[in-house]
Amino acid sequence: MKQYSTALSLYKQIKLMGIPTDLYSINISINCLCRLNQVAYGFALLATIFKQGHRPDLATYATLIHGLVLADRVYEAVELFKKLLRDKLCDPDQVMYGTVINGLCKVGHTSKAFELLTFMESGSCKPCVHHYNTVIDSLCKDRMVDNALELFTHMTEKGGFLADVITYNSLIHGLCNFGRETEAAKMLRDMEKEGVSPLVDTFNILVNAFCKQGSVKDAELAVQAMARRGLHPDVITYNAVIVGYCLRGEIDEGKKVIDRMMERDIVPDIITYSRLIDRYCKKKRIHKVWRLFQEIQDKGLIPNVVTYSSMLQGLFESGNPAAARELFNKMQCSDALALFRSLGNKESMEDVGLYNILIDGCSKCGNPSLAMDLFDELLLKGLKPDVRTYNAMMRVYCEEGLLGKCKELLRKMEESGCLPDSFTYNIIVRGLLKKNECGEAEIFLEEMRNRGFMPDHATFENLLVRIPNVGKILVCEQLF
Repeated sequence: MKQYSTALSLYKQIKLMGIPTDLYSINISINCLCRLNQVAYGFALLATIFKQGHRPDLATYATLIHGLVLADRVYEAVELFKKLLRDKLCDPDQVMYGTVINGLCKVGHTSKAFELLTFMESGSCKPCVHHYNTVIDSLCKDRMVDNALELFTHMTEKGGFLADVITYNSLIHGLCNFGRETEAAKMLRDMEKEGVSPLVDTFNILVNAFCKQGSVKDAELAVQAMARRGLHPDVITYNAVIVGYCLRGEIDEGKKVIDRMMERDIVPDIITYSRLIDRYCKKKRIHKVWRLFQEIQDKGLIPNVVTYSSMLQGLFESGNPAAARELFNKMQCSDALALFRSLGNKESMEDVGLYNILIDGCSKCGNPSLAMDLFDELLLKGLKPDVRTYNAMMRVYCEEGLLGKCKELLRKMEESGCLPDSFTYNIIVRGLLKKNECGEAEIFLEEMRNRGFMPDHATFENLLVRIPNVGKILVCEQLF
């Protein structure tokens, strides 16, 4: 259930009631604290154990070492482990050794983990296949696949251990990362000879490797081999195949893979579509892009930054900036900003229209400070704000009650040759009415009318509440 906070609360209640706590209950509390990333309080309870006259046991120290590893304090975990051995405070078991080996591999000290594994082999607490798997996997990730293969041979031939599917998956993945797919395929055959059944993940590693090499035919053969073994390819399998076809420039073949997925009741995910969209955009086949984008929406999938990035870049490069801006406007504020930042120094980053959408979006998302930063950024780049930019910023200032800045911006707007429109005046008048500055609101209202603009529905409603007589006169003018 993992109700760590509830368990700690119960422990505190027991203490407050004066009920004595034993080592077992304290160890549970230490574990809860470590799981909640509060290992320092766990050590405070270690002091409590000593104060109560108890002797910490293997579970106490194992829990604290695990807590230190979880908190990325591996060096301290190793030092505590060494102290336990040096002072003979307890005899570490396989679990404790596994925790320390995992911690060392986690921070890239694979050689130290290997040394500890060797130490285990010579001691009374012998390693199991899990310990070897951890080191083998770490060696493969460190691009030391030959060392991993040597350890595998040592484990199976000298140690007499039976490798499991995790062992083989790590080695197959390591070989594939080095472009050694032939050896990886042989490893797959070897594992089956040893009675170890490959999983879908095992085949996915091979399929992905073949596709990255452009060997889609081999990948398709691997998918067929999966089916013969009663394994069902998943969305990860088919995504890899789609990438393979796209890398070969056979995008339409990649699209056919989606049809195959649907026939097998496998629902494509946003990654599937994003990869195809990216390739169609690079080929400037925008009609295909829009069709896939519509398919995404029909299936209820949510486009991500990668999807939008590919589409926007494709639309800009195919000479359709208006459609690109329209698409950008439909994005979630956070996605739009993340995408905008990813564009670097590309031409689209110099588009005032995109800034307008972002500034307006940040305002609507409740992030006015970011909207102000974006406006300052726009000016620093030497870009010229248009009436939409000014209106968006005035809305931000009014909502934040910064009417002085709003009026100053109106002055700068006119000085730059950008004339205010009806939206500009409606924003300012509503902002002034909201702050109950009715006299100044009337001045701007008069200026607004002199320029041929009229209050909108929202402004009318505010006027009828704040300045009823003016509101009524304007209503009558509208009617007659």
